[in-house]
Amino acid sequence: MSRASDLWVYLSGSPLVWLAVTLTAYCIADRAALASRRHPLVNPVVVAVALIAAVLLATGTPFETYFAGAQFVHFLLGPATVALAVPLWRMRREVRRALLPMAVALIAGSFTGIVTALGLAWLAGAPTAILASVAPKSVTAGIAMGIAEPLGGLAALTAVVVVATGVFGAIAAGPLFDAMGIRDARARGFAAGLAAHGLGTARAFQVDRTMGTFAGIALGLNGLMTAVLVPLVWRWLGP
Repeated sequence: MSRASDLWVYLSGSPLVWLAVTLTAYCIADRAALASRRHPLVNPVVVAVALIAAVLLATGTPFETYFAGAQFVHFLLGPATVALAVPLWRMRREVRRALLPMAVALIAGSFTGIVTALGLAWLAGAPTAILASVAPKSVTAGIAMGIAEPLGGLAALTAVVVVATGVFGAIAAGPLFDAMGIRDARARGFAAGLAAHGLGTARAFQVDRTMGTFAGIALGLNGLMTAVLVPLVWRWLGP
């Protein structure tokens, strides 16, 4: 046990260890999702997060130490987002035919996401800082934190709310669409990306390429729309 402990202390000093832990956790989670036939409840991102959290707790490793090694994966979020343009270009004709309904859905969905988040937090008696933190819940974390902080929000809380929104959306979107009788892959994808940002988009690509493409479009457009609408709604409400 002493030798194993000494070996761990030596290895944990290398940032590459945490990169390896991250990739290993996701590989295990993806295999579990595949074994479950991609069941919504076995989301590989959620499972990987749980595995990594267990490792950090078991080893007493602070998040800062972990992130120093895993930040390369974080860096790849940028190129991965840009890469969404590839399926968009390949399906550009189909996208053009749906421009009008997408524009209507974007405005309605973005506004609804903001107002419902603020409304529920306000009814719960949340202070101003919490209201600002939850307003941009339906966009990817980097954009959401940039929107919340100037309004007095808490970046860490915003990140947690965004991830929770994405996880719930990725799990619940499919069954909800089925229950509502929504079969169009374009509509399903756009709604998933609009409400559940990156996690919803990842789930959409697992189901169908068309669905994933429209989810990626919604992911990008909703980030822009929310960045415009949140300050306007905030100024109008005057919290």
